[in-house]
Amino acid sequence: MKTPVVALVGRPNVGKSTLFNRLTRSREALVADYPGLTRDRKYGWASLSGHPFLLIDTGGLTGGEAGIDAAMAEQSRAAIEEANVILFMVDATSGVAASDQTVAGILRQTDKPVWLVANKIDGQNAEIVLSEFFGLGFGTPLAIAASHGRGVGALSDQLLGHFSLLDVEPADPSEERQDAPGIRIGVVGRPNVGKSTLVNRMFGEDRVVAFDSPGTTRDSIYIPFERHNETYTLIDTAGVRRRGRVSETVEKFSIVKTLQAIDDSNVVILIIDAQEGLVEQDMHLIGTILDAGRALVVAVNKWDHLDPGIREKVRGTLKRRLSFIPWAKVHYISALHGTGVGDLYGSIREGYDAATIKFSTHALTQILQDAVTDHQPPLVRGRRIKLRYAHQGGMNPPRIVIHGNQTKEVPEAYRRYLENIYRRVLNISGSPIKIEFKSSDNPFANRKNKLTQRQIQRKRRLMKFVKRKK
Repeated sequence: MKTPVVALVGRPNVGKSTLFNRLTRSREALVADYPGLTRDRKYGWASLSGHPFLLIDTGGLTGGEAGIDAAMAEQSRAAIEEANVILFMVDATSGVAASDQTVAGILRQTDKPVWLVANKIDGQNAEIVLSEFFGLGFGTPLAIAASHGRGVGALSDQLLGHFSLLDVEPADPSEERQDAPGIRIGVVGRPNVGKSTLVNRMFGEDRVVAFDSPGTTRDSIYIPFERHNETYTLIDTAGVRRRGRVSETVEKFSIVKTLQAIDDSNVVILIIDAQEGLVEQDMHLIGTILDAGRALVVAVNKWDHLDPGIREKVRGTLKRRLSFIPWAKVHYISALHGTGVGDLYGSIREGYDAATIKFSTHALTQILQDAVTDHQPPLVRGRRIKLRYAHQGGMNPPRIVIHGNQTKEVPEAYRRYLENIYRRVLNISGSPIKIEFKSSDNPFANRKNKLTQRQIQRKRRLMKFVKRKK
């Protein structure tokens, strides 16, 4: 076994996400004094003395789950099945709760090692507090304070000892590990448009909680998988509403995580609810994606619910309102039934290739010169703007840097003209292009000043000569 899997399990609000962040040395999991914050199972890499392991953060188990809580419980049970070691977390400040007994009953049915971890032990008498938890039947609890790190070192030592029994080989420090391999696909949209349903459909199983209620997903979930020998990482995100409607602090954190996920993506799938059409919040999300420079695929979900007449009306509206991004492919899908979902991969691949393609300086310069010959830049204060050469300044999105004189005066219309020329000639589709201008230094600037000084000196000598003649 190369990489063991450790699952954090317990009732809500016992500090699982705090310990997850502590062990992974990250802030990947949302943390707040709020029960039920984590809903999907979240994966993160951690390492102890060169021994890597996979950590799973889970939602709370209570035993009385119904509705969305039942879906959360299934995620926790899936994590238990995947794990080699289970950390059963309890809250030392509140003693043994009925839901702790329920979780203990579930864990007794597994043949995997279960370690009882009593969190929030700071400021308490450990011997008195921990005695109550012996009755759960998992031996001596490990006392920790995840928020401050107290006792986490002892827990890590015990994990490390167990890994040695599993014959886990230390990782090579020179090897770079990618947390999100392959093409990273961010799935974004307003609440309840079907993001998690699409993620589950693309992944092939119920990997994330999908429930007919807005705000189901609160954190960004990274899910690596393979399809047709191609590696992808799906990023399920929280729904983004208009700022005026965001009231809960947790939801504000979720929006920040969504914006980070967009920035971390190679390609972003924007899901639009076909029944509601393209609303202003969708347009704001498109603006955010374009500002980040990410490749874009538009998926119009719940398409199978519309009558043929309404479908034509929706198509016309989308074509008109999305005319400013003609390079973005639009797909009409049903995430629930799978209709059209497979077609998304072709556009994802096209957008990724366009965002990461490399161009030679010679090719970019030749296209620039041909474009300038066909349509010259305008005059500025009687002087023609001169654009001399171009080179690639980066990828994801592709950036083309054009050098010349008076480039700060290039009008927006001419920038769009050049962007369209490059997009057509280089066959770039699915990704935005960033055109940047850079003014070259004038090599004659200092010489001009010297000539001016020389002229002044010559004028002074001439005046002296005239005075002597008089």
